[in-house]
Amino acid sequence: MRCPFCANDDTQVKDSRPTEDNTAIRRRRQCSSCGARFTTFERIQLREVTVVKSNDAREPFDRSKLEQSVTLACRKRGIDREKIDQLVSGVQRQVETSGEAEISSLAIGEMVMDGLRVLDSVAYIRFASVYRSFNEAKDFEEFAGTVRDVAGRGTDNA
Repeated sequence: MRCPFCANDDTQVKDSRPTEDNTAIRRRRQCSSCGARFTTFERIQLREVTVVKSNDAREPFDRSKLEQSVTLACRKRGIDREKIDQLVSGVQRQVETSGEAEISSLAIGEMVMDGLRVLDSVAYIRFASVYRSFNEAKDFEEFAGTVRDVAGRGTDNA
């Protein structure tokens, strides 16, 4: 593993442990050249999956892009980082175990929306506004109304 500080190729693993949700191995490393310490994560990748974009462009599935978009939707919401990571890991697992070599970006977006709907309604609306390309204020209003209806039904049944 290359040191992110001095680019030396010789680093030593000082500590390894699984993450809380057991979807990755967290490794604490130290560079033998500059002595800097840094953390890496190893994740299981079951298969190579190609994402088919709405314009028919194809690119390899990239967990970091998924993580970035979910993190952006959850920004300033006080959501624990571990919960975000669990959501991203769950979507990644669904994508990789779908049995398909290609998956549409729309299908991935729906998976994320399903997870965010349960996690945080504001993050859910934020993600949906980009994913569904809201163009006018009434689009937000109509969508938020459906979120309120679902939330309202949930409290009535309790």
